[in-house]
Amino acid sequence: MENLTNINNLIDPDLKLKENQHTEEGEKFLNNPIVTVGPVTKQYLRSVKSYVTDGNRFVFSDGVSKVQISVISDEIIRVRMAPQGTFLADFSYAINGYPHKITLVKFAEDENIYKISTPKVNCIITKADFLISFTDSNNHMMNADAKAMHFEENVQFGGYYVYCSKVCTNTEDFYALGDKPTEFNLRGKRLVLWNTDTYAFAKNQDPLYRSIPFYIGLNEGKSYGIFFDNTFKTHFDFAVELKDRSSFWSDGGELNYYYIHGPEMMDVVKRYSQLTGTHQMPPMWALGFHQCRWSYYPDSKVKEIAQTFRDKKIPCDAIYLDIDYMNGYRCFTWNQRYFPEPKKLLGDLKDIGFKTVVIIDPGIKVDDNYWVFKEGKSNNYFCRRSDDYFMEGNVWPGRCQFPDFTNPKVRDWWGWLFKELLETGVDGIWNDMNEPAVFGSGTFPDDVRHNFDHHRGSHRKAHNVYGMQMVRATYEGLKKLQKNKRPFTITRAGYSGVQRYSSVWTGDNVATWEHLKLANIMCQRLSISGISFCGTDIGGFTGEPDGELFTRWIQLGVFTPLMRAHSAGDTREREPWSFGEPFEGICRKFIELRYKLMPYLYSAFWQHYKYQLPVVRPIVMLESHEHINHYREDEFSFGDNILVCPVLQPSIHNRKVYLPQGAWYDYWTNQKYSGGKEFVISTPLDSMPIFVKAGAVIPEMEVMQYTDEFELEELFLKTWFSVHPVKSVLYEDHGDTFAYQQDIFLEKTFNVFGSNGSLIIEQVMDGLYTPRYEKYRHIIYGLPFKVSKVLIDGKEQKKYSLDTRNVLEFSSSKKFKKIEILA
Repeated sequence: MENLTNINNLIDPDLKLKENQHTEEGEKFLNNPIVTVGPVTKQYLRSVKSYVTDGNRFVFSDGVSKVQISVISDEIIRVRMAPQGTFLADFSYAINGYPHKITLVKFAEDENIYKISTPKVNCIITKADFLISFTDSNNHMMNADAKAMHFEENVQFGGYYVYCSKVCTNTEDFYALGDKPTEFNLRGKRLVLWNTDTYAFAKNQDPLYRSIPFYIGLNEGKSYGIFFDNTFKTHFDFAVELKDRSSFWSDGGELNYYYIHGPEMMDVVKRYSQLTGTHQMPPMWALGFHQCRWSYYPDSKVKEIAQTFRDKKIPCDAIYLDIDYMNGYRCFTWNQRYFPEPKKLLGDLKDIGFKTVVIIDPGIKVDDNYWVFKEGKSNNYFCRRSDDYFMEGNVWPGRCQFPDFTNPKVRDWWGWLFKELLETGVDGIWNDMNEPAVFGSGTFPDDVRHNFDHHRGSHRKAHNVYGMQMVRATYEGLKKLQKNKRPFTITRAGYSGVQRYSSVWTGDNVATWEHLKLANIMCQRLSISGISFCGTDIGGFTGEPDGELFTRWIQLGVFTPLMRAHSAGDTREREPWSFGEPFEGICRKFIELRYKLMPYLYSAFWQHYKYQLPVVRPIVMLESHEHINHYREDEFSFGDNILVCPVLQPSIHNRKVYLPQGAWYDYWTNQKYSGGKEFVISTPLDSMPIFVKAGAVIPEMEVMQYTDEFELEELFLKTWFSVHPVKSVLYEDHGDTFAYQQDIFLEKTFNVFGSNGSLIIEQVMDGLYTPRYEKYRHIIYGLPFKVSKVLIDGKEQKKYSLDTRNVLEFSSSKKFKKIEILA
C-alpha cells in the first residue's frame, strides 16, 4: 500500500471547519454519534471497522451500517448507504445505459484513511469518523463531508430519513436543480423536490412541477456535480441553516448519490447527461413555432387560427388542442359537438402545413360505458390504496381513477391507446396534470401503492416519477405505432431522465415582466439540469400582457428550444397578431428569424444528443473563473456560437450587455466587439441584442411558413472573420425518422482560420446522408482586407460580390473541402 497523507492535510485551509464552528448538535456528535433531537433519534455513521472489495466496488462498514462506493467512470463515483447493512434493490428510473470508461482504479490504505483513485478523481474515507471527500488528481479538494452521513427512523411510515452534509466555503456557488423560479445562483436557498401543480406560481414559490435532484457546485473556477438519485420528497440546503454547509436529505429511500467531476461546468453537465440520457433528435417540425390555447374550439375556430397564420405569413408548424376537444374530458375521445369530423379537420390542417398536438391527462373517468375505463378496470391497471380500494380523485372529468404508470404492463397498454388518435391524424401528445394533480387534495394520498417495475412502493416513493413514467408510456407507444417516425411529446411533470422521452415547459406562468425574467432563468436552469428541450408559455398562461411584453417574450422564445405561445381561456386571445401593429410585424420578423436559424438549432440538438452538450448555456458556464459571472443570469449562449441578451424590462431603449472574452459581432449590424467587458447596446422594440462569436459559421435557410414547406435549393453559410481558429458544426438528416441511428446523417465540421491577409474555411464531412440542395451561398463578414482572390478547392472563383461594407458573397458546391479568401 502506498503511504498516504492524512486527510486533514489534503483539505485546503479555508475548507476546514474550525472548532468554534461546530453546532451544539455537532459537538454532541464528536463525542457520541447517536444524537437525540426531541423524540427523534439521529444515527451517524461511526468509525470504519471493516471493508470488502469487489472489482470497482468497495463496501465499508462501521459494524452495523454499510457504505458502498462504486467507480462508474474515471470521473463519476457513486455512494450508497445502508443504515442497517442491507442495501435496497439496485433500481433507478433515472439512470441510462451508457458505456462509461474506467481506465484504472487503485485502492490504498494507511492508518488514517482509505483512498480509491482513478486517473481523475480520488475518493477518500477517513477511518475515525467515516467522512467521505473527493479530490482531483492534484489532491485539490473538490467536495467533502462536513459530518458523517446519518439517518433517523421514520416511525410513521417505516424506513429512514437519510442525510448528507457537505463543507461549503464562503466562495462556493450552486446551480441547476431543475425548474426553480428563483435566482440562477442557488446559494442561500433551501429547496424541496416534490412534483406539484402550481397554477400562476410566484417567484420563489417552491416546489414546482419537476424533481431534478442534481446540482452543480462551483468554487474557485472548478466545478463538480451531485446527483441524489432518490425519488422520495427530497430537500436541499445551500448554506442557509449553516453558512459553511450544504446539505441534501430525503423523507425515505436510500442515500444514493453520484459525485460527478468537472473541473469545467460543461464537463459536469455532459457527465450527468451520460448518466441520465439526452433527448433523442426531435422531428424538425417540433422546433418550429407552436400555437396553443386553453382551448381552441370548435373546429371552425381551429381552422380560422391556422388559416390566419398562413394569410398573414407568420410561420407556424403546430397547433394544440386542449381538454375541450374531448367528450366530457374523457381521454382518447372526441367531442362530437365541437369536432364532428376530426379526421377531416386534421387532414385540412395538414394540407396547409400544420401538425396537431392534443392533450392527454392521467385521470380516467369512472364510467362503465367508457372503453378506456372498462379496459383499465378489467385488467387491474389502476392505482389502489393500502386497503385495496381503488385510488379515486376528482379532476376535469369528475370522479376518476388513475393508471399505475410504474407498472410495465400498464405503460404498454397506455401506449397502444394512442392508435386511434394517430390514425385520426394527431402528430404529437401533450401530457398534463401528471404531477399527479388531484382537485382538493393536491395529489394522491401517501398510502397509494405502486408496482415500481416490480420493486414496489407507496406513493411517497412513486410520486416524483409518476409523470415521467406517464410520458415514457406515451413516447414508447408512439414510437411503436409510428414505426420509424420520431414521436413528439411534451410533459408538465418529470424526474431526472425525463429528457429521454419528452420536451417540457415551465408550467402555468403569469403575464408579467417578472415572469418573463423567470422564464429566461428557468430555461437556462433546466438546460444545465439535462433538459435542453424546454420552453415557457410565451406571453404568460394567465394574466393579460400588453403588446410590448408579448413581443419581448416572442423575442426570447426564438432562443428557447421549445417555442410555444399558450394562454388560459379566461384571457384575451394571444396570437402574434393579437396586439396589432407594430407588434405583429415585429413578432413576424422574429418568428421568421427562428426559421432562418433552423439548421443552426437542429445542429445544436445533434450536439446535445451525440455529445451531451446543453443547447442553452448560461454565462457562468462559458466563463466560470470570473466570480462576477456567477451571478449573471440574463444572457446565455444558444448553441456554440450565438450569444442572446433578451430585453426583460419595459420601456427601455438600451441595456447593458456582457460579452465573454474573445471577439464578437453584432448579428444585426456586424459591428465587431472585443469581449471580456460590458457594453451598452441599443434595444428598440424591433430589436434584441444578439451576438455571433468571431470565426463562427452560422447555417441559415430561406424562411418557410412551416419547416418542410418546400425543398431547399441552397443553404446560406454566414461566416464572421476571426484570427483565432474556430470550429462550427452543421448537422443534417431526414428530419423525422430514426435513420440517423444507423448513420444515415451528415455531420459537417467547418474549421475557420484567419490572418491579416487571408481567411480559410475547411469542411470535413461524416455520415451517409445526402441533402437535396446542391450549393451553399456564402456570406463573409468582418474581413479586415480587400479581397483579391477567392479559391474553392484550389480553383479561382470569378463570380463573387463585395458591397460597400466589404461583405463578401459567393456560391460553392455543398461538397467543397477548402475555401481560401486572399487579400
